[in-house]
Amino acid sequence: YLELAESGGGSVQSGGSLRLTCAASGLFYSRYVWGWFRQVPGKEPEGVAAMDTDGRPTYADSVKGRFTISLDNRKNDKNTLYLQMNSLKPEDTAMYYCAAERPGTIVVVSQVPVWGYRGQGTQVAVSA
Repeated sequence: YLELAESGGGSVQSGGSLRLTCAASGLFYSRYVWGWFRQVPGKEPEGVAAMDTDGRPTYADSVKGRFTISLDNRKNDKNTLYLQMNSLKPEDTAMYYCAAERPGTIVVVSQVPVWGYRGQGTQVAVSA
């Protein structure tokens, strides 16, 4: 069973950077659709970035040019997903979740995310 564990969240000032890491283990498929979404208490989750099985990224308009999703899949049994976040803004403050879906799943970042697998989340706080 696929397990996802995020790390790397924290508190930064506006304009700062953070890199989130997601350790994925228990892989069943050779490739997955990967993604990050975030959620603020009382609000719907918001898609941030996604990567299809060919490694093509898509981003929410709110983070384009600032965030970068990447994947290290050199190990067959464990993959590591990253989210490099630069030029952070207070409105980026949220709980960030790593997520995955089986190959062949179409993920549209702009839609409310519904993922088959997700981690426990890591908190990001950006102060003005």
